[in-house]
Amino acid sequence: MTENLIPGIRNAVRAVITQDDAVLLQRKIDDNGTERYALPGGAQEHGERLTEALQRECEEEIGTRVEVIDLLYVGDYFKLRQTSPPTTRQLLEFLFACSVGPDYQPRNGPRPDKHQVGVQWVPVNQLDEVNLVPVDYVELLRKQKQSRVYVGQVF
Repeated sequence: MTENLIPGIRNAVRAVITQDDAVLLQRKIDDNGTERYALPGGAQEHGERLTEALQRECEEEIGTRVEVIDLLYVGDYFKLRQTSPPTTRQLLEFLFACSVGPDYQPRNGPRPDKHQVGVQWVPVNQLDEVNLVPVDYVELLRKQKQSRVYVGQVF
């Protein structure tokens, strides 16, 4: 897991936006044609508070500001990067419950992720039918219980 681990730990924020038993996800197509889904969000920049990073990332990726409600989960994620040779980056992921305005329509923001091709609502009961990365988020999104904030390593 930690082979070719890039030095340093990077903080990342993720928006858990739910509405009518669905969660808002980014749809991505990797260079090799693999489809995957992810929560909106990304890396915290130097000098940024976590909630500021979350607002910036949501505006860039899903084209809207969000209301940050509460911290749901924190987990360690060792993300395999598609580099040559392959490398791994350690991320400390902060998942926040968020909401969007009632008139929000899923769309790419002005600066979507490199592989992002869309944004869509995915019913929570269909999360196991999509390639959500990391896959452990499927169970976390189904439960959304806050009794255990630190979830350890996610895969």
